[in-house]
Amino acid sequence: MEFSVDRADILKELTLAQGVVERKTTIPILSNMLLEATGESLRMTTTDLELGIRSSCPAKVKKAGSTTAPAKKLFDYVRQLEEPEIRFKTVESAAGGALQLACGRSHVRMAGMPRDNFPVLPDTPAKLAVIPPAVFGQMIRRTVFAISNEESRYTLNAALLILKPETMTMVATDGHRLAHVETDPAIAAEGYKGVGGELRVLVPKKAMIELTRLLADVPEGAGIEFAKDDNHLFFQIGSRLLISRMLSGQFPNYEAVMPKENDRVVTLGKDALTAAVRRVSLFSDERSHAIRFQLDKDEVKVSSTGSDVGESEDTLPVSYAGQPLQMGFNWQYLLDFLGAAESETIALEFKDEQSAGQLRPESEEKLRYRYVVMPMRI
Repeated sequence: MEFSVDRADILKELTLAQGVVERKTTIPILSNMLLEATGESLRMTTTDLELGIRSSCPAKVKKAGSTTAPAKKLFDYVRQLEEPEIRFKTVESAAGGALQLACGRSHVRMAGMPRDNFPVLPDTPAKLAVIPPAVFGQMIRRTVFAISNEESRYTLNAALLILKPETMTMVATDGHRLAHVETDPAIAAEGYKGVGGELRVLVPKKAMIELTRLLADVPEGAGIEFAKDDNHLFFQIGSRLLISRMLSGQFPNYEAVMPKENDRVVTLGKDALTAAVRRVSLFSDERSHAIRFQLDKDEVKVSSTGSDVGESEDTLPVSYAGQPLQMGFNWQYLLDFLGAAESETIALEFKDEQSAGQLRPESEEKLRYRYVVMPMRI
């Protein structure tokens, strides 16, 4: 195999692949990237057996072929190079095949592993839907932080994605909070081509994080072509393909916990609320992260009391004439939501001290976003 590529082109693809490369693995080949040179392109594939990324870049191929090379080492070396063109060539060595790189006056030889050892990724089935990248990226950003990190709660390690003919819904929960976002049906006229009927799939957290990185660089006018088989989810974005193993299992009945009678409502500026929560959080208990919300006539008091460090209180003016109410919340959960919401004003909706509170942006044109947080005892 022998070819040359533009340094900027290959570096972009190597960068995107790093999130999938296994650093510590008992299977050495998973630390490698599969390189396949053919025609006028170089195709690159990485996988950790749960997630895989396949991408390509233009190449001047002198001799077609394939090999594998250490993905992290290749990335680290290429980004240190300065000349625009890099020449690649496979050579035989005493330890087997090796990959030789030349760039200007810089030369290196990397030990490779046989291409036959690299896992075979499944073929992409026919697409089921086309999803607008910008909207999908916003949906991920509004839910990914609510996914559980506890491995024992298997089905909560993913977000539930529901595709319908004209709408998409994404839901994530860790048992203490729930993020729910749904597109407006009008989005169908802006590039969304949905499925017939209804399709529900669980998208693992790691896949959502890698999708966010891929969506940061989408070719103009391109959509996400979504497909699935019995075990995998496929997201084709331009020349890049992300393949994720699909989680199986029953996602909780989230509709049962969505508040329906939260009639104590106050509206606050997002920036003012965020600043108050940040200040008060500095004096909260380090283990529970609990802060107190106290609703009274035309004001909301946000306060905290730490056992040793002191106490803090911020008062925010609101329009409220209902009964007084006091509730405790995890301040980190609140900041996660406030960092994802894009509206200038936030509605806080409560029922009583024991029921979940709901936060939602006052104005978002294309997405209906709701965030449910369980209260804490203070």
